[in-house]
Amino acid sequence: MPDFMEVIRSRRSTRKFVPGREVGRDVLERIVEAARWAPSGANTQPWDFIVVHAPERREAVRQVFLKQAQRLVDHAKGFPAVSKAYLANTVAIVIVLGDPRWKVCFPQGTTESWVEEYAENNEAIFLASLGAAIQNLQLGVAAEGLTSAWLSGGGETTTNRELAALLGYPDWMRAYGTIPIGYPAADQDSRYRRPLEQLIHWDGYDPTRYRRHAQVDFYESALRPFAMYRDDADLRAWPDFAEKLGDWAEAFAGGAPNPSGALEAEADFSRPRVAGKATKARRKAKP
Repeated sequence: MPDFMEVIRSRRSTRKFVPGREVGRDVLERIVEAARWAPSGANTQPWDFIVVHAPERREAVRQVFLKQAQRLVDHAKGFPAVSKAYLANTVAIVIVLGDPRWKVCFPQGTTESWVEEYAENNEAIFLASLGAAIQNLQLGVAAEGLTSAWLSGGGETTTNRELAALLGYPDWMRAYGTIPIGYPAADQDSRYRRPLEQLIHWDGYDPTRYRRHAQVDFYESALRPFAMYRDDADLRAWPDFAEKLGDWAEAFAGGAPNPSGALEAEADFSRPRVAGKATKARRKAKP
C-alpha cells in the first residue's frame, strides 16, 4: 500500500482511460468507504453516492454528459470545454449527491440581523463537507491504482434534472460531483501547482503573497486553457513559458506574486472583466 503523500501526489484528473477494463464491486466499495470517512459539518454526512457500474447505465449517464458538454459549447462560449466521449471507457461513474436538508443542523441565526450571515456560512459548511467527501473518494481511487476526474457539470440545473430522472433521486438533491473512474491510458504528470512559498503564510497573512485583480483577469482570459490541461506542475517547464506568461512569469511561478505588498479593495468578479480571447468570445456570443 503506498504511503499517504504518495497517494496524494499520484491523484490525477484524467480524461483518457483504457477501454475494455472492469473492476469488481469490492474495489468500488473500498473507494466509497474512503469517502464515508470524510469530515462534515455537525457530523451530518449530507451525501449519498450512486455508483454507476453496469455498462448500460454508464452509457446512459455518458449520454447525459454529452448533452451537457454541448451546452457548454453553445452557451458558455470561451470556456475550455472538453468532450465527454471518454466516459465510454470508464469502469464506473460515481455521482456524489448533496442533500440540502441537512443544512438545518448547522448554526441558525436567531437574531434578525444575523440570519443572513449564518445562512451564507451554512452554505459554505455544506459545500466544504461535500468537497471533503469528493476528495476522499478521489484519494481512494488513487490508492486502488485507478484514476478519476471531478466533473462539476452534474450540478447544473438542467443536467441535474436529467440525472435525477435517469437515476431516480429527488431533483431537489444535486449532483455536486460526478467522478468517472478508470485505468489511465498513459502516465500523466501533475497539472500546474502554485509554488509552496507563494501560498503558505506564517502567523498571519503575508501581503506579498496576494494575487492582484489583474492576475486573476490574466488567468481567466489567457492562461486558463493551458494551466487546466498541460502536464507540468511547474510552469517553468513549459517550452513556451516566456511566451505564455510574459510579464506575469514571476507572479505565477515565483515566490511573491505581489512584491509591493499593496492590497486592493474588493472588486466585482461575477463576470469576466478583461479583453482576453476567452472574454471576447463570450461577449461576441451575447445577444
